[in-house]
Amino acid sequence: MAPYDEWNKIDDDDDEELQDTSFFEGKRDVILFAIDCSESMLELREDPNYEDVKTCHLMAALDAAVQIQKKKVVVGPNDAVGIVLFNTTRKNEGTGPGADIKKNNFVYQPIAPISAPKVQELIQLLDAAREDPSLLRETFPPLTDHRVPMGDVFTSCNWIMRDGAPKTATKRVFLITDEDTPHSGASKDRFITSARTTLIDLTQAGIMVEPFFISTEDKPFNTSIFYSFVLLPTNLSEDDETDPDVLPESVSITRIDDLLAQMRFHEVPKRAQFSIPFELANDFVIGIKGQVFGGLKQDHMLNIQLCTDMVWMELVSSRTAYTDQGRQEDVDKSSILYGMALGETVGAEEVEEDEPGQLGGGAARVVSPGSRVFYTADEVKAFRTLGREPGIKLLGFKTRKELVFEDNVKHSVFICPDEMTYSGSKRTFSALLKTMIKKKKDRSGAGADKAELFTRLLCNATSEKAEEGGWNEPAGFHLIPLPFADDIRAAPDQVQSAVRASEELKDAARLWIDKLSVKNGTYPPDSYPNPALAYHNAQLEASAFREEFDPESFEDLTLPKYDTIHKRAGGLMKAWKTALLDDDSAKTVVPVTTTTGTKRKSDVNVDEANLRSMYEDGQLSKEFLKSKSLATSGVKAQLVERVGEYLNAHS
Repeated sequence: MAPYDEWNKIDDDDDEELQDTSFFEGKRDVILFAIDCSESMLELREDPNYEDVKTCHLMAALDAAVQIQKKKVVVGPNDAVGIVLFNTTRKNEGTGPGADIKKNNFVYQPIAPISAPKVQELIQLLDAAREDPSLLRETFPPLTDHRVPMGDVFTSCNWIMRDGAPKTATKRVFLITDEDTPHSGASKDRFITSARTTLIDLTQAGIMVEPFFISTEDKPFNTSIFYSFVLLPTNLSEDDETDPDVLPESVSITRIDDLLAQMRFHEVPKRAQFSIPFELANDFVIGIKGQVFGGLKQDHMLNIQLCTDMVWMELVSSRTAYTDQGRQEDVDKSSILYGMALGETVGAEEVEEDEPGQLGGGAARVVSPGSRVFYTADEVKAFRTLGREPGIKLLGFKTRKELVFEDNVKHSVFICPDEMTYSGSKRTFSALLKTMIKKKKDRSGAGADKAELFTRLLCNATSEKAEEGGWNEPAGFHLIPLPFADDIRAAPDQVQSAVRASEELKDAARLWIDKLSVKNGTYPPDSYPNPALAYHNAQLEASAFREEFDPESFEDLTLPKYDTIHKRAGGLMKAWKTALLDDDSAKTVVPVTTTTGTKRKSDVNVDEANLRSMYEDGQLSKEFLKSKSLATSGVKAQLVERVGEYLNAHS
């Protein structure tokens, strides 16, 4: 049965409707790489990773597809990937996959679950292309006299997804090209209309298009020429202030080496962790959904799978069971009661020893057997939530000056509107966000959701601008749980009396800190995977593809780049250390005080004659044994016997 000290640790299996758990339970992700195969994509250049090797944008795109598939072998073995090339003269086989798609579109890899042989086939093609740079041009001859209409490309992607992707899967198209003007001249408007119409059909079929535009110094990519009129806007606002025909320049990749890094960010679709109502006023509710950035919560144990000889086998399936230790039988969770450890339960003999109302032995109150108070799981949950339904309620607004940095004690939750729950949520949410940004205010509210199950005050910090990278976070609110009064502690005396740095030292430190600050002032967590998990996944990838794993080749991206640090700020750091040694605070000696536990003195301080007299009267028990460092466990008869043995031994 559940021990008393776990009375408030309850598994919340009844509130799973708040969580979007479908992706934990079999929802698959389907990615179709739509790669341009034009002359510019096949133009040879120096490979930055291999000496005396030529490469091209098409090879980099195919290599990125390989890396994504290799990673999905571990993190998403049930997902599916396909590759289609456009602007090539290579034809599909008459009865093979993609035989009925538009002309000059070639299905190189049909949509299918991740398969090691197919990935190895693509790896062998890339290895051969590095030895023979003209191999890709011979394998996928480019169109030279014209270009495929983008409407035909989107239509082909729609048909490929229709034939190969499961209906319930998350379907996405990764569009990779370096040509910002696929169509020009008098027929440009007609091609734009056709492409946008087919893209809308693609979107209505549940297929998202994520562009990866390759921009170089020699050939910069200008989205305003063609694609800003074709691709659908993704901004939050729906009013007329934003031009719907303007795409952010951040969708362009300034370096081809960044293709894989950006693609890895888009590899896993962003899914909401919960969806709850947001009450703005009485009978005025919108829907919101939230994601956790920077904190990892695992609410569900997934099945662990292992790949052996290219066959996926189910290895372990987790299950939680409650067992009665006395009967060694499984217990229904609904029958478990929870109680708080309010005092020490003692036996009947020990109750007789102490007077009623006195503290027995320790500082805890004595509780008679059978007098504990127990609660059901629903009752304990009501204590924690105060009977509130999951949701957030707007209580009011505060200026940012009223909020202090020290109140940010827990991970925030990013919330954005959920149009599927309440119609009009997106427009209302956008209006609230813009108004708060304009007035420079943050809102406060009270909420209880499945992730916390505690009713607490919340602060909502606004997030208005997309970062320079363009793909990190949308506009919305960061939901910050405010601490309870009991959570706030005064600063220790050591902090109050600590030595303060002078302004000169602060300025010297600020110089090298500014040099080493993260770009854009934000930390991209997706760019730095867990090194232990990445090392384990690298071994699984090598095993799945029958490759020899080289531990020396593994790169821990979380390790500091010391050479770069010293190169950029080494001189400034040296000057700061010199100033620190010359500062008067360097000569300050702070005494270190050690605190040691004090042993409680015994209350028994009498001579031997009195000891024996008390023993004969039966007054010596636990206190005497404690004073002599003897065991105090057992019933009263055992304690009296132990006292007699001690007196006989020291008589």
